[in-house]
Amino acid sequence: MNKFQYKIQGVDYDVEIEELEGNVAKVNVNGIPFEVELKQPINPAQAIRKRPEVQQPQPAPKPAAPQPAPANAATEQPAPAATGSQVKSPLPGTITSVCVQVGDKVKDGDTVVVLEAMKMQNNIETEFTGTVTSISVKQGDSVLEGAVLLTIA
Repeated sequence: MNKFQYKIQGVDYDVEIEELEGNVAKVNVNGIPFEVELKQPINPAQAIRKRPEVQQPQPAPKPAAPQPAPANAATEQPAPAATGSQVKSPLPGTITSVCVQVGDKVKDGDTVVVLEAMKMQNNIETEFTGTVTSISVKQGDSVLEGAVLLTIA
């Protein structure tokens, strides 16, 4: 009957409306048949139209930005960004462990954080030698690619 193409959250769907009777529509979505029941019955004038009306979807309200977690005074002592070298997350994921503490001495190649990404544990190693001056994450935190994990002076 009618064919439509939709993109929902980045995924393309080919939708074909085969039959429309009352408040039940027979549709194929990417070749898979479905019977869809409309919550409000269609009036008879709409049911016999050759082309159903499609309303433009309203954008969902954006969720409020998450509030930053309070700083843990025992492990986090923020330092100005200019006072050291930052170790950044190479990919998005979840912190499974922080292997150093503020004041620890580290050298190039030491594992400082373990990051889980795509069900794999990734050892994040420092490229710097020095003393850990601040830690910006804790176990369980979700981080994006490029997020500062810790600073070494």
